[in-house]
Amino acid sequence: MLYIRDILEVIPHRYPFLLVDKVEIITSGKKGIGYKNITINEPFFQGHFPHMPIMPGVLIMEAMAQVGAVVLLSEEKYKGKTPYFAGINKARFKKKVLPGDILRMEIEIVKIRGSLGIGKGIAFKDNEIATEGEFLFAIE
Repeated sequence: MLYIRDILEVIPHRYPFLLVDKVEIITSGKKGIGYKNITINEPFFQGHFPHMPIMPGVLIMEAMAQVGAVVLLSEEKYKGKTPYFAGINKARFKKKVLPGDILRMEIEIVKIRGSLGIGKGIAFKDNEIATEGEFLFAIE
């Protein structure tokens, strides 16, 4: 299990944009599970929405991509590289993610061809799908 101090050694994200608390690598470079404890102190809740704090769906996708980056960079040949978002496909937002929720994100790196790849993620809240989608990335 990788915790924040370990994650900070793998990906360049920092507060307030680090959106993952821990990552379990299932298969190096291929599969992993990430977790994010959603607290009322998250900076995005100040404006989304002050009267009803909801985690923005695009930030859930970003959190899944960060888990994917940790999984990808756990493979020796990608260590020290930086993955960049290149696109989002088939995103669906099914449940609101609120303060107090624990987001469990199951990620699979589906395909890599040259410096481009596709990851697939499902984010769960209380064992129900909150968000799912594919993320495209470039790695340098």
